[in-house]
Amino acid sequence: MDGPVLAFYEGEFEAAYVLLNPFLRPKSTTFEVTASALDGMSVDELCRAFEAVRWSEVRDLCGFPSIASIDVALRTMIGGLGKEHADKELADVLANSLKRHGLLPPVEGMFPALVQEPLLSFVQSLEQDWLWVGDEFCTERKLCWIDDLKLATANMTLVRGSVFTPDKAALWTVHWDSHFTLFCSSSLNVQRLARHPVLEGFVCAPETEIYWSVQGV
Repeated sequence: MDGPVLAFYEGEFEAAYVLLNPFLRPKSTTFEVTASALDGMSVDELCRAFEAVRWSEVRDLCGFPSIASIDVALRTMIGGLGKEHADKELADVLANSLKRHGLLPPVEGMFPALVQEPLLSFVQSLEQDWLWVGDEFCTERKLCWIDDLKLATANMTLVRGSVFTPDKAALWTVHWDSHFTLFCSSSLNVQRLARHPVLEGFVCAPETEIYWSVQGV
């Protein structure tokens, strides 16, 4: 996927929402924050060990002018931008701020653990009880009762790929090498998501591209 988000989904969905994967703060002061801290942890373990930190808070900690600077910094850190857009200075500021405040960066290219429960509950609020869960290559899919995907009763782990409602009214999908996911649906549903008290992100404008943070740079 490349270019404008809404143009990519034209004819399928009216609107799209960039859902930012949260930064992570350990709930325990004895937790050792390292690059490999999340290795081997289940979704349930991650949710019990960490709390979500909003991009807006990290923006203020870093003294950045916008969340776009955070996205550029994160993409630079994983080598996900070309030389014309990468910004090592931003990446260094972000890395140092995270280390100083004991935070971990958002996961990239996958459904974030701390977003799954609130997003699944939001989908249920749209009078949906089932979701098709597709693999990362869109070659297989499985129909799941939404409650069975939630932490307390989860019998299937959401990692990469796409999930969508049986009536194809809503889609939640991962974008590789990005620290956000996309939620696509009607304009009304996307506006409802934009008012969610926990989930952070923004509604895509007609010109919003998948690499939104480097537009106009």
